Amino acid sequence: MKDVIKVSGKQETSRLEELVVVLKKFHITEHTALIILSFLVGALAGLANILFRTTMNFIHQLVFVQGSELLSIDHGGMFRALLPLLPMAGALLLVPLSLAFPGEVNGYGFPRFIELVNIRGGVIKIRNILLKTLSAGLTIGSGGSAGIEGPIAIIGGTVGSGIGQLFRASGSRMKLLIAAGSAGAMAATFNAPIAGVMFATEIVLLGNYELSSFAAIVISSGIATVISRGFYGSTPAFSVPQYRLRSPVEIPLYIFFGVLVGILAVFYIRVFHWIKDGFDALKVHPQVKPVTGAFIVGAIGIFLPQVMGNGYEFIEVSLVGKMIFPVVLALVFLKLVATSVTIGSGGAGGVFAPSLFIGAMVGESYGYIVHWLFPAYTASPGAYATVGVGSFLAAATHAPLTGIFLLFEMTGNYQIIIPLMFSSIIGTLVAKRLFSDSIDTVEITRKGIKIHMGREVAIMSSIKVKNVMRKDFITAPEDATLDKIINDMIGKEKFYIPVVDAKGLMTGIVSFQDIRPVLLEEQVKEIVRAKQIATEEVIVMYPDEDLNAAVERFSLKDIAEVPVVSRDNPQKVIGMLSRGDVISAYNKEVLKKSAPPIETSWII
Repeated sequence: MKDVIKVSGKQETSRLEELVVVLKKFHITEHTALIILSFLVGALAGLANILFRTTMNFIHQLVFVQGSELLSIDHGGMFRALLPLLPMAGALLLVPLSLAFPGEVNGYGFPRFIELVNIRGGVIKIRNILLKTLSAGLTIGSGGSAGIEGPIAIIGGTVGSGIGQLFRASGSRMKLLIAAGSAGAMAATFNAPIAGVMFATEIVLLGNYELSSFAAIVISSGIATVISRGFYGSTPAFSVPQYRLRSPVEIPLYIFFGVLVGILAVFYIRVFHWIKDGFDALKVHPQVKPVTGAFIVGAIGIFLPQVMGNGYEFIEVSLVGKMIFPVVLALVFLKLVATSVTIGSGGAGGVFAPSLFIGAMVGESYGYIVHWLFPAYTASPGAYATVGVGSFLAAATHAPLTGIFLLFEMTGNYQIIIPLMFSSIIGTLVAKRLFSDSIDTVEITRKGIKIHMGREVAIMSSIKVKNVMRKDFITAPEDATLDKIINDMIGKEKFYIPVVDAKGLMTGIVSFQDIRPVLLEEQVKEIVRAKQIATEEVIVMYPDEDLNAAVERFSLKDIAEVPVVSRDNPQKVIGMLSRGDVISAYNKEVLKKSAPPIETSWII
């Protein structure tokens, strides 16, 4: 192993390496050491899940249940008009946390978590465990429309990152430990160890994983589930009838349902970010926005309280087909809006549970229609609601295996697995065709990071030209002689020199290739001017572009260096960027992510 870190001018062996050295005395390998750490991560993730759920239930009882009793909201009638006060109370209690830890509390934090894991090296502050527990507990426990799964996955990942930082694990091992922590936390939450593994590999790692990483993730998921079952029991999350495929006629209906799910999932993603953008654009104090969003959700809840909270109890009602068709259909769109408003305004939480809820309502609505059209050949609406839970989640997150295994483990129903497979895969394919990003990756793509294109492209697209370009460039006036340009190139080792006019604006560029044919012709060196030999069609870069775009620009004419110009004035040169600069920046970023983190960074 070569995990080494410099501290105060000397090199220290990482604790992970020290652990391996000790274990080697007992003929235990490095891989086994990581497995041991995955046991630890899984156990801590399972305990963190218990802490999180206990905290959320306590806040729910304190704010929502007792608040409803205090304001007589549970009596119904005119008192229901006071319902918005409950989520608003949760939003107000969130303010001190938001002010104390700006940027770490509000909104949907899972995209940033994915970016940290896959692009930024995976160093996560341990305080995230407390912040995500309290912030999500306050939002969801007071009636905000959000899910616990995003926060609990971040909490589990933080546990893995904390262990990795404690043992100063390198980038790849850190990433593995974070994925193992997220898998454990999700498995413990849903009592679904296989789904936890799929979640970590498909969503947290974006499908970029190796077979060797499976062992640690599987072990963490299994241990966390054992701990959760010891505390909560081993019954499935939802108790539903054992639905089955009534006839082959249903297969085309489920395929069409998959198409419908894919379309609605894209609609969900677009509305979610449209509402979030709307709140971001509001010219009000940031702390007012979550309170405003909480009021809107509470106002919807006056008429349809099912949209409030994570909605698990209403999902189960839907899965047995006991909800009224007009209500179910309305809940599809109102839950979508309520979730978008809660998180988009700055409330804390995830979109996993709302996706399950919307999927259940879409499925039951569809089930009512097809069962009315083909009563002899179709199962009850509850069967379609069950399939909708997994397939809508798969389409919204672009993670079909997660949706399939999660539904199977949450319901214990194997009979409906075939229609679920059809609708989940079709839904995911349709969603990807209509919109390339999942609900978790839109914000990352908006930053210009091509996270779906592989690790190398993602790293290159995360680095901006302005952070790499050299500002020590030289220019040549249009009337500069060839002799002067040759001396500058050789003496200052600048082989691409922008040519500028009297105002300092670029009119062309001279490269070493341009002057090579006349290097030995002494008689023309004092006659030929820069303007005469300059290339006027200059390939340029802008400072806000990324290095991936730079590589593409270099390949247009196989050039080695380009001017970086201002967006406001494309003739104003502000720097120079070379292939060597790009390669060096990429190598530094890779080394930074591969190096063990500083020993004390996990504490704060």
